[in-house]
Amino acid sequence: MFSLTVAAVVFGVVFLAELPDKTALAGLMLGTRYRASYVFAGVAAAFLVHVALAIAAGSVLTLLPHRWVQGVVGVLFLAGAAVLLFRKDDDEEEVKKPADQSFWKVSGAGFMMILVAEFGDLTQIMTANLAARYDDPLSVGIGAVLALWAVAGLGILGGRTLMKYVPLKLITKIAAGVMLVLAGFSLYEAVSG
Repeated sequence: MFSLTVAAVVFGVVFLAELPDKTALAGLMLGTRYRASYVFAGVAAAFLVHVALAIAAGSVLTLLPHRWVQGVVGVLFLAGAAVLLFRKDDDEEEVKKPADQSFWKVSGAGFMMILVAEFGDLTQIMTANLAARYDDPLSVGIGAVLALWAVAGLGILGGRTLMKYVPLKLITKIAAGVMLVLAGFSLYEAVSG
């Protein structure tokens, strides 16, 4: 059963966590060099693969005792918040241009870049945590995919403009704050449940 509330919460958390990540900047780089629709097709396909893997991992977690799962999820959310708050900004690696501008070359380049760069990334781990927390793979999956696609779209089409008006540090702090709140809820459920 699909829950709009769960999807909306997941969308918000994943969107805020992914905005300051390398995906938006990589999308911006690719989007300035190639046709935006080709880039987005590849990036969107890679995110579908990542979310499917995260949902599968989160679904396995739901087989464990509820209190243990909530404790693990709470600790992982705390770790995610710490990563957001204490990581140092690193320079982005330059993306190599495909030899031509064909759909398959450009979308393939976007797909491979995101598939490799985002594997085991914070938002993939968060998506697995959220899938375990809510035990609602469809709603979590839809919320996470839409959030990742929205960030990729912003990066590809308007990343430069967004970063002019919204400081990256503020976005990072908001995402970390949301993760701290989710960690608190999960740890409270682990202790009291």
